[in-house]
Amino acid sequence: MTELAIVLPLLERIAAALERAAPPARPETDMGAADAFLWGPERRLLPVTQVSRVEMGLLTGIDRVRDLLVENTERFARGLPANNALLWGARGMGKSSLVKAAHAEINGRRPEGSLPMKLVEIHREDIEALPDLMAILRPDPHRWLVFCDDLSFDADDTSYKSLKTALDGGIEGRPGNVLFYATSNRRHLLAREMVENERGTAINPGEAVEEKVSLSDRFGLWLGFHKCSQDEYLAMIRGYAERYALAVEPDRLRAEALEWSATRGSRSGRTAFQFIQDLAGRLGRTLD
Repeated sequence: MTELAIVLPLLERIAAALERAAPPARPETDMGAADAFLWGPERRLLPVTQVSRVEMGLLTGIDRVRDLLVENTERFARGLPANNALLWGARGMGKSSLVKAAHAEINGRRPEGSLPMKLVEIHREDIEALPDLMAILRPDPHRWLVFCDDLSFDADDTSYKSLKTALDGGIEGRPGNVLFYATSNRRHLLAREMVENERGTAINPGEAVEEKVSLSDRFGLWLGFHKCSQDEYLAMIRGYAERYALAVEPDRLRAEALEWSATRGSRSGRTAFQFIQDLAGRLGRTLD
């Protein structure tokens, strides 16, 4: 028996063992499966066939920021220069709802025969994988809105560096078919104590703080959302009631809506919709 005859079965067993140990090949994503995707924990795109969103016409009290974001998004969809956008400010005032509504609005009026714009949501805890996502989207012919809701960074969190790299694009540059939108309650994305810790421990405090604060500078468009007035809150309530045909006497609707906001200590779009859900349930109506 030759040496090859002795060694060959051993090599075949080793090759088979390595093949079993190797992770299975990732299935190719069908980019046409949906207009919206989630960037999953396994670092692959998961299609979302039905997006939870609010109609653009129901987003009241944010007219100026709405128009700015829609205009920026439309330019991007047409292949024109557009800015990454940071939507920051008060909770429940429609930041994430506006992003999803703008995506639907632009797709709804795109020219016949043109490719739809895609939306992909990446969770805060997966931000370190953002460069991998950019690499997957770069060769695709669609234009992509990458969206991260409630983005912020705490002490000892260094994943913000991955975001800076992705927004700047590194040596390759940010893909021309990708735009990044984020929402946050913080204008600078970083906790104040995080910045102060850097100032107190760094050899050069100014440079250390500048590195962290400059993260927000990667967003060319800053859109601020502020707490709504009572009149704006009531306008939201009336808009929802009309949209869902909830037949309630105006004085009763106003009184119950104000009581609802008072018991929660806040007025916002989220509070308004929660009241409408409660009202519809009491009336035996569905919100379709």
